[in-house]
Amino acid sequence: MKNMRTELSFAELPQIETELLAVAAADKQTAKGADVKPELVLLIADPAVQAAAAAVLASGEYKGGANETLLLHAPAGLKAKRLLIVGLGKLAKVTAHSVRNAAGTAVRFTKPRAIRELVFVLPELEALPAAPSARSAVEGAFVGDFDADTYRSDRKDQSVELFKLAAPAGSDEASLRAAFLEGVIVGESQNFTRSLVNEPGNKLTPTVLGERAAQMSAEVGLGCEVHSTEKLHELKMGAFWSVSQGSEEPPALIVMRYEPEGVTDGPVLGLVGKGITFDTGGISIKPSDNMEKMKYDMAGGAAMIGAMRAIALLKPRVRVIGIVCAAENMPDGKAQKPGDVQTAMSGKTIEIINTDAEGRLVLADGLSYAKQLGATHLIDAATLTGACVVALGMINAGAFSNDDAAFAKFDGALASSGEKFWRLPLGEEYAELIKSDIGDIKNTGGRWGGAITAAEFLKVFAEDTPWIHLDIAGMAWVEDSRPYIAKGPSGYAVRSILEWVRSY
Repeated sequence: MKNMRTELSFAELPQIETELLAVAAADKQTAKGADVKPELVLLIADPAVQAAAAAVLASGEYKGGANETLLLHAPAGLKAKRLLIVGLGKLAKVTAHSVRNAAGTAVRFTKPRAIRELVFVLPELEALPAAPSARSAVEGAFVGDFDADTYRSDRKDQSVELFKLAAPAGSDEASLRAAFLEGVIVGESQNFTRSLVNEPGNKLTPTVLGERAAQMSAEVGLGCEVHSTEKLHELKMGAFWSVSQGSEEPPALIVMRYEPEGVTDGPVLGLVGKGITFDTGGISIKPSDNMEKMKYDMAGGAAMIGAMRAIALLKPRVRVIGIVCAAENMPDGKAQKPGDVQTAMSGKTIEIINTDAEGRLVLADGLSYAKQLGATHLIDAATLTGACVVALGMINAGAFSNDDAAFAKFDGALASSGEKFWRLPLGEEYAELIKSDIGDIKNTGGRWGGAITAAEFLKVFAEDTPWIHLDIAGMAWVEDSRPYIAKGPSGYAVRSILEWVRSY
């Protein structure tokens, strides 16, 4: 997949020659009821664009719902060959995230129509500052351009070759250019994560994931080391090793370091990702239905790799360590069994109740290692539990924390990232459910509150270090295509993790 070229334009809209000019519309009608008709407004001040769209907006055929599209050919008074109107929904509810999705919708609209370039006009709205809106639009364009069909022999590359963002008249050029460049970095980093998650298990082994992380690190100036079996034994990572011991594929312990020049004190942020490149469930084997999707069980690790790429390029003034614990969970004669007891790097002993509760085992040692390397604050991401999907559906990801101040920073980051996380509780009553008779803790607390007991398990290894746990199981894979994003890997959590890091 070729990288889409991007440009920022300050030209007058009627003079822009392009295959397609995309503009945003919204419904400013606040009343509700069956008889209330939408009152559509085009979020562009330019009179020529307004005139070109006036008749169709007045006709009532188009409602302006979120990501609803309407195409006009040869619009009068414009040099653009086509005018695409993309709805943002209710005007009062429009955010930068609405703009992100609208830009993605415009890109996805053009792809199957053999249109290789488009100009997306930044909406003009007092409540929506131009800079965050510009950044979001570029991110959305990259998200919209990604498709998961990389191994199709008849693949027709429909990538958009040029996405141009048109700034409103009188915009502050310096701030828009900075925001635009941020959008490119974040959009490309999210798609890098998606490209990793999309790879099948036979193509992306733990070793290959380590190679891809190292290659990316070299390109953007991160320090990177990739270790394997010997290092796990040296560090006494019994929990991590127990997951990989049943596979022919060796594990990979990926360590990425971002150290900004001149920063020698302050917090060190530890980003820890679950990198299970394929999860059969081990001896507690999964049902065969949908097991092919278990290539996505490294989406938390991929999110950390993508976030580290964006961090390296955006250069926040805070030190960051990224750790990905990559392994295959396979059921051969050397695999761990239910009832086994493993000793984690921290010295805690773990009774294995279910070998399919393996993500928390690799993360346990990853969290301990991040602290050993000097992390003062921790965040982990994982496709950890089906229970989280049962609780929150495919609408919110789960979030947990042992520290309100760290979580407040994460919660504040969501306004910019546009991603949805819902904080779930922790507590002694839940911790009781993972106490073991034979060891310190069990790796599962039973059916009820499964996302919470998994988080309680990780909290044992975070100890007193401020820590956030993101359970992205329901959000890392898009089950059905949407107007602004293709079916397949979503790259979820990259933007939120990045904004949390930048908040320090």
